[in-house]
Amino acid sequence: MTENNVPDNVSPEPGELAEVEQEQIGVRKGMFGPSAGGDTSGYGGLVRPILMPPPARRPYGGWYDEVADAIRDAAATGAEVEAAEPTVVIDRGEITFHVRREDLPAVARVLRDELRFEMCLGVSGVHYPEDAGRELHAVYHLLSMTHNRRIRLEVTAPDADPHVPSLVGVYPTLDWHERETYDMFGLVFDGHPALTRILMPDDWPGYPQRKDYPLGGIPVEYKGATIAPPDTRRSYS
Repeated sequence: MTENNVPDNVSPEPGELAEVEQEQIGVRKGMFGPSAGGDTSGYGGLVRPILMPPPARRPYGGWYDEVADAIRDAAATGAEVEAAEPTVVIDRGEITFHVRREDLPAVARVLRDELRFEMCLGVSGVHYPEDAGRELHAVYHLLSMTHNRRIRLEVTAPDADPHVPSLVGVYPTLDWHERETYDMFGLVFDGHPALTRILMPDDWPGYPQRKDYPLGGIPVEYKGATIAPPDTRRSYS
């Protein structure tokens, strides 16, 4: 028990956080935002703003600051602290730490060994074609079973150099997660023990979940009947 009669394995709630007005960083057209192929969803004319919260400012509240300090110290090894300071985004009660890709392994070890984030639930890829120099994002979801805490780590890589250090050596469960992210987005996880496609054939061209990948276009045959590819069916206006 702590001095406030709170069990050690229960996280204190972060301090009260003021509502932050989100910033528009672009627009999304259609339902999914692809830039190639026909739109057969019926939402081709839909235009929505892309809103993102700005970086948070200290104090973040509660244990958020403790985690931020540990990430900063881990990332600062061999580098200037100012250059290694993570960008922190807090939105809807969730916190995301944006770190440099070269700092990712050191930060992950500190989170696992010192702050008891024992489990990485997976890595997700995201593609922002208009985010010049940061088109590809890798997002890691971390869980501390000891303290009942959840955070996200996010790193970016340019489309021209889609390399991110593998974390399989820190979190072995990421083995197939990194393979899937590579298969769908083309992110190359350096140091992965066997980085091969996991869903698509080995000789498949392109990465299906990127925004610049055409919608459909693959003929499907079912019991003798042929279904036309989605981009050749009725187009909606």
